[in-house]
Amino acid sequence: MTRLGAIFRASALASTAVVIGFTVATPVARAAPLTFTNKTTTNGLGNNSVEAIYAIGSTVYAGTVGGLSISTNGGSSFTNYTTTNGLSSNNVKGVYVSASTIYVAAPFGVNISTNGGSSFTITNAGNTNVISVFASGNTVYAGTGGGLSISTNGGSSFTTPYTTTNGLGGNVVNSIYATGGNVYAATDGGLSISTNGGSSYTNYTTGLGSNFVYGVYVSGSTVYAATSGGLSISTNGGTSYTNYTTSSGLGSNNVRGVYASGNSVYVATAGGLSVSTNGGTSYTNYTTADGLGNNFVRGVYASGNTIYAATDGGVSLAQLPVPGPLPVMGAGAAFGWSRRLRRRLRRNTCAVAPVSQA
Repeated sequence: MTRLGAIFRASALASTAVVIGFTVATPVARAAPLTFTNKTTTNGLGNNSVEAIYAIGSTVYAGTVGGLSISTNGGSSFTNYTTTNGLSSNNVKGVYVSASTIYVAAPFGVNISTNGGSSFTITNAGNTNVISVFASGNTVYAGTGGGLSISTNGGSSFTTPYTTTNGLGGNVVNSIYATGGNVYAATDGGLSISTNGGSSYTNYTTGLGSNFVYGVYVSGSTVYAATSGGLSISTNGGTSYTNYTTSSGLGSNNVRGVYASGNSVYVATAGGLSVSTNGGTSYTNYTTADGLGNNFVRGVYASGNTIYAATDGGVSLAQLPVPGPLPVMGAGAAFGWSRRLRRRLRRNTCAVAPVSQA
């Protein structure tokens, strides 16, 4: 192989190659800014103050202070369910869906529906103040104002709440995440982690923005903790954290919820919805100027290409940009480019370092 052929082949194979002082760079797709559409009581919400949000496909569940509102058309319109459908209270604090079963956290119990919200049964979780709920198969976790209760029979009955005597950082459990045998509890005294299904906990505070943790989300060994002093991220399973604040672009240090997918991190703050595309290192903040119903965002969830924000002014949703295909060089352009490159190389052979013969 000649020196010219070797150099040309190397430049063709490289995604970014520097050849005789000029660069051939691969095009980079840039994400467009988000624009939100806000849905309110005029679209069927029980109340414009939305406490919790969850979505599966085109079905969206919004926990409001006026009932559980469900949309089956991606959030365009909602049907609201209240105490007349069996809810223990219209003040819905949390919602989670597993298979076709809906679990609702509300005062006076865990509310369970197996018919799309038309009717609910209520189970006592050991404390009347049920704040959060999470489900995995037949195991249901209920965060209360007096500890964490666990059901292994689909929510029919719950254990006596696990409390600080079992290692929880605090008895107020604001959010729960479970995967495998690990249970993560966001408490008013730190992030508590169990590795034995929830029987006992180790509490972590090192590096947290605040010991008051509102929300938790886990992806592999990365743990995201929404605290009253910033978003704290751990890359070692929750042992230690790096905290991110308004200096990194968050709308507020009062972080109420978090959701992550790949390198994208969505953060619900008291000053807007903050979005990171680099794993949580820096953020772009979105506010009412971008269509949010209110700058106080209490929860966030993403499903497919849609992001949903639970705000004090309604459910705000936006379509995430879908990167288009990178430009494809036609045969004619490719031939012209290669010919120009060869001419440039021939003119600069004196500046090219020798290449071993093939």
